[in-house]
Amino acid sequence: MTEPTPAVPAPLFGASDIRRMAEEIGVRPTKTLGQNFVIDGNTIRRIVAAAGVGPEETVLEVGPGLGSLTLGLLDAAAAVVAVEIDPVLAAKLPETVQEWRPAAVNAFHLVHADAMKVTELPVEPTALVANLPYNVAVPVVLHLLQHFPSLRHGLVMVQDEVADRLAAGPGSKTYGVPSVKAAWYSQMRKAGVIGMNVFWPAPKIHSGLVAFTRREPPATTATREQVFAVVDAAFAQRRKTLRAALAGWAGGAPEAERCLLAAGVDPTARGEVIDIAAFARIAEARESRP
Repeated sequence: MTEPTPAVPAPLFGASDIRRMAEEIGVRPTKTLGQNFVIDGNTIRRIVAAAGVGPEETVLEVGPGLGSLTLGLLDAAAAVVAVEIDPVLAAKLPETVQEWRPAAVNAFHLVHADAMKVTELPVEPTALVANLPYNVAVPVVLHLLQHFPSLRHGLVMVQDEVADRLAAGPGSKTYGVPSVKAAWYSQMRKAGVIGMNVFWPAPKIHSGLVAFTRREPPATTATREQVFAVVDAAFAQRRKTLRAALAGWAGGAPEAERCLLAAGVDPTARGEVIDIAAFARIAEARESRP
């Protein structure tokens, strides 16, 4: 009996493909847009595998660039909706999909827009997988989690120290505003580190993978905006005690102390040691004051 021939993986871009395509459309990666194109197919396969994308899913990709990751995602998911701000890159992407994945043309949706301004998409995404520009990674992740509750999980590649901040828990040196706000929406965890030589141009620092799973926010009568206002105030002066740091937010140190005690939080503690649920209780305590 003849053994079945193993399936040959669909081709992905190599360094020469990326440089050739960039030259064809006159693109040079810019620091302004934080563009670093992945030139290694194995890295793309690693990212897609780590994202755990199912064959029935619709993936949201932000900043697809020349389409390196897009092709890998089209191989794994039912559909991909890509949001690209650069008009030249956005114009090229449909041609690239047609050439490299002709069978997936109808599964690919392009949105030419700034991801920070997108609040509607042509299809409802269930997963976010993206190589995000370092300078906007955190606000983009928070914006998308806020506006697209259909996102149940995802994986983002960001600057390694940003990855550490997003995944940090209370008490960690890297725990801060990104950590707490991300925890409102999801459970975040560090999922790996990516070297510099798989990008063109090569960045000066490593990249980190952060995986997330959506969860319900803490049970509270406070709104997300009210909770985030407490978070911002607590970390604006992170070396101060919460009683002092929240004085401006609460309308005075005595009122800040009352809110903290009502929330079961030590007024002499600092923001870096409490979790999102505690911040929600503090916000709620202010709203329910006598």
